[in-house]
Amino acid sequence: MIPLPSFENALSLISKKIIHTPVVYSPSMSRLLNAQIFLKLENLQVTGSFKVRGAMYKLLSNKTAMSKKGVVTASAGNHAQGVALSAKQAGIPSTIVMPEWASITKQEATRNYGGEVVIAGKSIGESLEKAHEIEKSGRTFIHPFDDPDIVIGQGTIGLEILNDLDDVEMVVLPVGGGGLIGGVSTCIKQMRPQVKIVGVQAEACPSAAAALKRQRVTEVPATTSIADGISVRKTGEFTFGLIRSFVEKIALVDEELIASAMLMLLERKKILAEGAGAVPLAALLGGKIKIKKGQKILLVISGGNVDSPLLDRIINRGLNRSGRVIRVTVVLSDVPGAMAALLTAIARMKANVLHIHHERNALDIPMNTSRVTLELETRGRDHSTEIIGELKNEGYPVTV
Repeated sequence: MIPLPSFENALSLISKKIIHTPVVYSPSMSRLLNAQIFLKLENLQVTGSFKVRGAMYKLLSNKTAMSKKGVVTASAGNHAQGVALSAKQAGIPSTIVMPEWASITKQEATRNYGGEVVIAGKSIGESLEKAHEIEKSGRTFIHPFDDPDIVIGQGTIGLEILNDLDDVEMVVLPVGGGGLIGGVSTCIKQMRPQVKIVGVQAEACPSAAAALKRQRVTEVPATTSIADGISVRKTGEFTFGLIRSFVEKIALVDEELIASAMLMLLERKKILAEGAGAVPLAALLGGKIKIKKGQKILLVISGGNVDSPLLDRIINRGLNRSGRVIRVTVVLSDVPGAMAALLTAIARMKANVLHIHHERNALDIPMNTSRVTLELETRGRDHSTEIIGELKNEGYPVTV
């Protein structure tokens, strides 16, 4: 058990170095889920993630004990940035080992905060092994999650939550190595034992869920996930003890749910959340957590560091999945006015043409015809169905 004053002292120490991130209410999500949904926006934190809290507390509270050669850690990105920035402010060199699949955006951000980046390992575990090798050269090792100081720093979020929303009934958080949920749950449960703490992991890497099921730390196989920030194959020993004591359950969500949650946060609240930051909402959208009507629920949006190319793919897939963007192909008679007539019909049905691809010399269509592929923006699935039906009624051989 970490005593409550430890969290209070930590927040006092780091408060001038971090942001007290806002808690905001979401009317649209509340209506959708028939509950009171609040969001703790750690994506607005310094470095774009909660991870700077633990790193900052670790370095500031142990500054005199840190090696003059600097610190070393391993991280997929958010802890890396937190350590790099904290070390820079403390005047200490930092070396960050990142796995081979770490996003380019997070790699570059870590370098920009002053960290020396070393790419090594196909998993966080392998990256940690490399970091321990570097530690032997005289650097101080900082674990990304299985460290009481890191956990205390992350747990300061719990103090802010209860300061801003003291009657919250459930707090839902992402789970990777367990530092965030371990710290927040330990803090909140001492102040308000009745608050339910629920964790969420990606199905692609369910290490905490497996550990709770087997009642011991368990290493699991992992596949690629858009929630890369929580792709940790084994929780920490220290953090698992906290999870087992204070967390009600660990819910699992698939990649489609995560992508849908990211898109909803962006569209409904103009909140840019990375995959790991969106998993709490994904769990509610997928019905993975039982909630009561009108229940006051807070979701910790843990970070917003997402690659722009990945975000573009998520948005496009979400629009396609919801029927708001469709791609139709029509074979037209290759005569003057045929294309204009088709576009006039589409305009009449209030669809917006995003892209046009026109083929006149394809070998698999009749002579004197052309194939036109249109990407259309619509109001949704019903509107898309209406457009396709109308085009067919007007004699266009439409392929969707």
